[in-house]
Formats: sequence, C-alpha cells, structure tokens
Amino acid sequence: MSEHSRIPLVAVLGTPVAHSRSPALHGYWLKRYGIKGHYIPVDVAQADLETVLRTMPKMGFVGANVTIPHKEAILNIADVITDRAALIGAANTLIFRKDGKIQADNTDGAGFIANLRQNAAGWVPSSGPAAVFGAGGAARAVIAALIEVGVPEIRLANRTRARADALRSDFGAKVHVYEWVQAEAMIDGATTVVNTTSLGMTGKPDLVLPLSTLSPAAVVTDLVYTPLKTQFLIEAEERGATVVDGLGMLLHQAAPGFERWFGQRPEVDEATRAAVLSA
Repeated sequence: MSEHSRIPLVAVLGTPVAHSRSPALHGYWLKRYGIKGHYIPVDVAQADLETVLRTMPKMGFVGANVTIPHKEAILNIADVITDRAALIGAANTLIFRKDGKIQADNTDGAGFIANLRQNAAGWVPSSGPAAVFGAGGAARAVIAALIEVGVPEIRLANRTRARADALRSDFGAKVHVYEWVQAEAMIDGATTVVNTTSLGMTGKPDLVLPLSTLSPAAVVTDLVYTPLKTQFLIEAEERGATVVDGLGMLLHQAAPGFERWFGQRPEVDEATRAAVLSA
C-alpha cells in the first residue's frame, strides 16, 4: 500500500484505448507485489481531457498515463512539466500531487534505453551513429534519449522531410537529416538503427528498407510490438544484426510511473513480459 490513505487508482487515458496493454501490465505488478490498487483504461475525447483530469484526484486517482492522441495536448493542461517532457514536446506519465497540481513527465526515452541495455548485451551508445526512421512524438523521445547517453550522431529520415527538419532545429547539430530514399547511406556505418514509425504494425504496410549496408555488429530495434518481430527485424536478423523488439520499451517506460503511484519499483523480467503477452 502506498502513502495514500485511499486505495490508489490510476488510469490510462486515450481514444481509442481498449487495445492498451498497460492495464494488464500494471495489473500484473499490483498482484505480484500484493498492492491494493487499480489501473484501468479510460476512453476520453480531446475536448473532455482537462475536465476529466481535474476531476480524477477527487475520485482517488493518484496519477495517469496518457496515450494517443493526448500526449502533446497534456502539456497545455499540466501545472508542472519536467524538463524531459518539455524537451520532447509530449508527456506520457502524470502525477496528481498533494498540492493539487498535475505534474507531467515523459518516460518513453528512459524506457527505450532500458530496453536496449537489457536485451542487447554489449550495446555501446557511443560506438557510432544512430539511424532513426520517423519524426513523430516517439522519435523525439528516442532522439533525446540517444543524445543523453552519448550517441555521437543521429541520422534522421522521415517520409515528410519538414518534420525531420523541425527535429533537427529542436535537437541541434548532432541531428543530420537524410531523404527517405537515402536509407542505404543512413544505415552505412550506423551502430544503432531504430524504427519509430508505425510501419510494420499489424494492419499497416511493412517498413521496407534496403539493408545491404547494415553492419552485423549493429543493434536494430523497432518500437512496434504487434507483431513482436516485424518484417524489418526479421530481415535485420538475417543479416546478422542484434535485434530488439518494442515490447520491452513498453514495460520499462511503465516502471517509473508505477513506482511513483504505488510506492514499489517493479522488476521488468521474463515473467512480466510473459504476463503481458498472454493478456
């Protein structure tokens, strides 16, 4: 039981949100650690977001996750925004503080790095450039995190170049923008390769990239986790690269919030992964 006198409640807010695996993940941790608490999905329209958020603490909620399409809009509502969330331009984790203020943070980048460190033994961020495909909110979190851990160069491509240029403007000289058709040049010499787009997700077209220049020493990861191993990862693995699926990022980004809300730092292990996959 956490410091809160009432049974703590947490929700994931989005629309749609029924597909979210976060309730299964947090529900597993609550049961595992014997904590009296609840984590539920709540479908909230954009127009109702602030009203719902301001009401939740009165109902016993101690925090929330926010997902599509609210990650950016939440920054216009939160009273306190962490430096990470401000830099990324989006938040995924909210804490309802005792002073009545809503604090917004972004744990996506930390989850991304923790996933690579856990599942790509020997990954050294400073060993070479990273090639990042996509320029949405997830890419912003990934780029901020890669720079923070010492990646010397970020090679970035997006199907709409203007979005990639905007990220270079925000993150500075370490980011070099490539045209989407320059994927071979981007990947050549890269020691980390990341798909942050939704391409390859169930129901979407595959991410099709020429991987002839991919080094077998590279670490390749895909933020998509349905399917668990995308065609992009299958092809990278066939070329000898170390591949890391996106499920671990989901698990690791959730841990800091769980600790803040429920007072227990959860372990991200094979049992956790199995529980979410079987949900």
